[in-house]
Amino acid sequence: MKRKLAPLARALRKNMTKAEVKLWRCLSRKQLGIIFRRQYPIGDYIVDFVSFDAKLIVEVDGSQHVESKTDETRDEWFASQGYKVLRFWNNEVLKNIDGVVNQIKREGLV
Repeated sequence: MKRKLAPLARALRKNMTKAEVKLWRCLSRKQLGIIFRRQYPIGDYIVDFVSFDAKLIVEVDGSQHVESKTDETRDEWFASQGYKVLRFWNNEVLKNIDGVVNQIKREGLV
């Protein structure tokens, strides 16, 4: 399935939201001591950010994710694969990037 998702993942990398771009500036180049990849296929899904070493997925959500059953299903599948999923709202990333980064750092170093 990964091969089928690769073109979509590439397109998503080129069209990231403002919040995703802002967070990527903090996660890229191993700035937190953890290597992250962006818009990366895992199983049947594409995640916003993933650290394979820390088994940590970070998702940046807009209003379409409010009470999303799809997100619950995704998160359960990722948990079954040993990943921890952190979800942040777009406005949280845009208005409190330091708090978001600190939480990611705490979770990634555990």
